[in-house]
Amino acid sequence: MEETDITFTEIFKNTGKWILIGAVFPILAIIIYLIFFNQAQSFTNSIDMIFTWIPSGEFIMGSPPDEPERDNDETQHKVIISKGFYMLTTEVTNAQWYIVMGDIPSVWKQPQRPVEGVNWDDIQVFIRKLNEKDKTAIYRLPTEAEWEYSCRAGNSSAWHCGDNDEVLRDYAWFNINSGFQTNLVAQKLPNVWGLYDMHGNVWEWCSDTYGAYPKGTVTDPTGATSGDTKVVRGGCWLGASIHNRSATRLDLSTDRKGNLSGFRLVAER
Repeated sequence: MEETDITFTEIFKNTGKWILIGAVFPILAIIIYLIFFNQAQSFTNSIDMIFTWIPSGEFIMGSPPDEPERDNDETQHKVIISKGFYMLTTEVTNAQWYIVMGDIPSVWKQPQRPVEGVNWDDIQVFIRKLNEKDKTAIYRLPTEAEWEYSCRAGNSSAWHCGDNDEVLRDYAWFNINSGFQTNLVAQKLPNVWGLYDMHGNVWEWCSDTYGAYPKGTVTDPTGATSGDTKVVRGGCWLGASIHNRSATRLDLSTDRKGNLSGFRLVAER
């Protein structure tokens, strides 16, 4: 009888130990995931900018030689985006610009239209003031690679919604449907990563100095090392569908203003 009691005691001790281990390891795994790997899918900052999470990955930047109306500066090459980031779901609006800067430079001044009439230099002032005002994240312009990666959202077609410009009408404001003016943001369908107006409405300034693409694989490219102009992407309300493609590039001097160009932001946390 005594031997049986000892056996049961040992079994209980061993069983309890494994139960404890079995309970602790999942908890540790969850804690490690939350600390090192988990990212909120979106966040809203103090001036009602909504940002969505863009995961790291790789893609083919540029356009294939047989894409209609492609330009010679769209040479295809592999790009690795090594770190995820947050992208503003819409173009910066007049209301958001006003909160930070105290004015509305746009031709069309409705609060929820995209701000336009701003150049690259103006945007740098806006970003500096926003970073001083809001400590939720660190804000900046996207690189050209981050912009195209976010626009495509895993798609290799002419537009993130496919190769049919009839379908594009559901996703973008361009010369066919814009009424030849900017339109309220987030009125069309978003891409699969939740980003609105990546095609059309206003051209979007990027941080890169314009230059020729590299020929091989690159990781986190930031544009040319020298040059006088900056990249804008996405097309605008005035342009035809072919000028609003995912790969379309345009460059402007940093002091160039007009009602065709605006911007969206990237946030790092």
